[in-house]
Amino acid sequence: MKIILDAMGGDNAPEAPVLGALDAVKAYGVDIILVGRGEEILEVLKKNGLNTLPEGIEIAHADDVVDMHDDPGTVLHKRKNSSMVIGLKMLADGKGDAFVSAGSTGALLTGATLLVKRVRGIRRASMAPAMPTKAGHKVIVCDCGANAECTPEFLLQFGLVASAYSKYTLGVENPRVGLLNIGSEDSKGTQLQKDAYALLKDAADKGLINFTGNVEARDVPLGAVDVVVCDGFNGNILIKSIEGTAMFMGSMLKRMFKKNLGSKLGYLLCRSGVKDLTKLLDYREIGGTQFLGIKKPVIKAHGSSDALAFRNAVKQAMTAAEGNFTAQLEQTLAALKGSEADA
Repeated sequence: MKIILDAMGGDNAPEAPVLGALDAVKAYGVDIILVGRGEEILEVLKKNGLNTLPEGIEIAHADDVVDMHDDPGTVLHKRKNSSMVIGLKMLADGKGDAFVSAGSTGALLTGATLLVKRVRGIRRASMAPAMPTKAGHKVIVCDCGANAECTPEFLLQFGLVASAYSKYTLGVENPRVGLLNIGSEDSKGTQLQKDAYALLKDAADKGLINFTGNVEARDVPLGAVDVVVCDGFNGNILIKSIEGTAMFMGSMLKRMFKKNLGSKLGYLLCRSGVKDLTKLLDYREIGGTQFLGIKKPVIKAHGSSDALAFRNAVKQAMTAAEGNFTAQLEQTLAALKGSEADA
């Protein structure tokens, strides 16, 4: 398997992507193409004691870099020689099985949509991170930022797409799908939520989705559902609130254990559990977020990703490439279209 990695994307490029790629090659036996400024990539390798390219690593030179402030709509023309655009073209041309970048979300989504293309029938690609829950399973939040303004039809597709992803990639047999709202009653929310609720319920009545109704934000990390459907604006607020709470709790635990000698001794007794909790809440362990609805796997890594995050993003890309998600999604969309024609 071959993963294409944007070596110039993110706050810590090119060092973090390059070191993450080296770790991934060792850990997973995958081949990686580093796309970016060849001299800078080689300099990182040299600083880490490697004077030649290690086995499993290739370099595809790209002169330019997409800036975080670039207009996503102009990137394909103004930054056509950038690492992101060249990497996406390579994926579209079949030179790799998946693409990973920590660069601009908007530019990556636009490039993936126009170069790699959407699955037939998908109106908008979406971002859907899989987050840990108290119940022990992962919950997919779809959309988490790609589409700030949505129609009820978009939310219906997000539910279908994320449900298929949960089933065929994460292995959840019959994913429970909830609509993010301010209450469990079907009368809650704005007109968007009310209309989306009706569409999701209709799809459930036709056996296309396991829609369980509205879900409140507080119940998401508790594991009330397997998939949360929402517009990108509210979804982004939801996941960042959860991330912020996790960071707060982590810092409070650290402060508590450092308080005195007794608390330090207490830490020694429960150190293993604390480390497991910290790892569970660490975004770097997740790796990134796949754009659902794109024909081939495109993974958006966190902008501040370090080497560990990039290694796990590569692992996520491998899992996505090994699955048969796109084919299953096409079948789901065909079933939806057939049910609409019969109505």
